Amino acid sequence: MERFLWICFAGALGTGTRYLVGLWASRNLGTAFPYGTLIVNIAGCFLIAVVMHASIKIAGFPTNLRLALTTGFMGGLTTYSSFNFETTKLFEDGVPRTALLNFGVTTAACFAAGILGLTLARRVLGA
Repeated sequence: MERFLWICFAGALGTGTRYLVGLWASRNLGTAFPYGTLIVNIAGCFLIAVVMHASIKIAGFPTNLRLALTTGFMGGLTTYSSFNFETTKLFEDGVPRTALLNFGVTTAACFAAGILGLTLARRVLGA
């Protein structure tokens, strides 16, 4: 039960973070492109790579902490369902180039962020 509560608590923090990033992105970058979703997806891909590698390399890394950070916080932070909806809506709104741009940038940047996160974690913690 304790593990479940930590995951739920961390998920709420991730969701709140996603909301605040979305507000910041709308105010500072505009609303013509889903910047907030892009930012949290890239950050989530980077962070999950770092945490998963750390949990493998650091002896005694607490299982509850790993699950709270990955399943909880990053589960609340990343928004692939929003990404899918927003991309589909761009197609429906008659801007297929923007939809394809969103798909391409998000996919490539999240892949790159995951590789970067894993590379950083390996350099700091060892392969």
